[in-house]
Amino acid sequence: MWRRNLYARIDMAIDFLLGHGRQWRRSVLKRLIAVGVFRQHPPRPLRLPKTIPANLQSGLRLPTISIVTPSLNQGKFIERTIASVTSQQYPGLEYIVQDGGSTDGTLDFLKKHEPPSLRWFSEADSGQSNALNRGFRRTSGEIMAWLNSDDLILPGTLQYVGTFFARNPNVDVIYSHRIVIDEDDQEIGRWILPPHDYEVTRWTDFVPQETMFWRRAIWDRSGGTIDETLQFAMDWDLILRLQDIGARFRRVRTFLAAFRAHPDQKTSARMKDLGTPEMNRLRDRVHGRAVTEREGLPTIARYLIKHIILQVPYRLGLTYRR
Repeated sequence: MWRRNLYARIDMAIDFLLGHGRQWRRSVLKRLIAVGVFRQHPPRPLRLPKTIPANLQSGLRLPTISIVTPSLNQGKFIERTIASVTSQQYPGLEYIVQDGGSTDGTLDFLKKHEPPSLRWFSEADSGQSNALNRGFRRTSGEIMAWLNSDDLILPGTLQYVGTFFARNPNVDVIYSHRIVIDEDDQEIGRWILPPHDYEVTRWTDFVPQETMFWRRAIWDRSGGTIDETLQFAMDWDLILRLQDIGARFRRVRTFLAAFRAHPDQKTSARMKDLGTPEMNRLRDRVHGRAVTEREGLPTIARYLIKHIILQVPYRLGLTYRR
């Protein structure tokens, strides 16, 4: 998938930073970079507070939030995914599970355990992007997001997101640092990310999709759709289109969701014939001409330096922890 390609670009950026430096320097620098690395340490319990302190002000009106989960034969994980959303008891939640016709028991679970805040639909689709569009067309919330059927929203996230958008009317899109978990919900890594960088996003995508929330108003202005010609890079395409119309992004200093790394994900088998062409197409579109990945290395390298400056103190326990 795109992850292997992302890691290759990080490798190229390290070479750019060090030139012909010694191998041990390259090895040290590579170990300091968490972005692109999913299994950073042996599995350990995921320990987080039950809620994110929201410090709600009396009378603050929270926006409605719509979340769509596209799903196909993810019965192994979808119960945990759904519970991570519905257990938060956010008063203005609208949650859609858009299933593509699962045959693995997913529908049996949905029929027996449908929470009040959840609606689900099972119908044939042409892929994940089409499923997302079907789901989003059934929503009306002021804030939007999608959560893949193997990822998790972390406790307290919806209250935090609703409060943030209510207090920051000039921000259109937010996302957070990333937590990586395995198939057993054990933590295996964390990415501590610099503030949003509009220029680096024109070259590659460092935004953790599972943590991203945006306003419906900016979604409508961007075209109000996921590009169904894309099956790998549709999240990056959305981010680029939002940037193109002047959306204001904010990387918030917390963890909003957990990305699951497991053997049953989309593999990198079609990266060469599908994933790479999609990303090249987006990169060429943004820059108005055919570009090479190497042209973006100075920008990516600067971003990685900022990442290391934040990641290392975090690992040492010297900065905030959630």
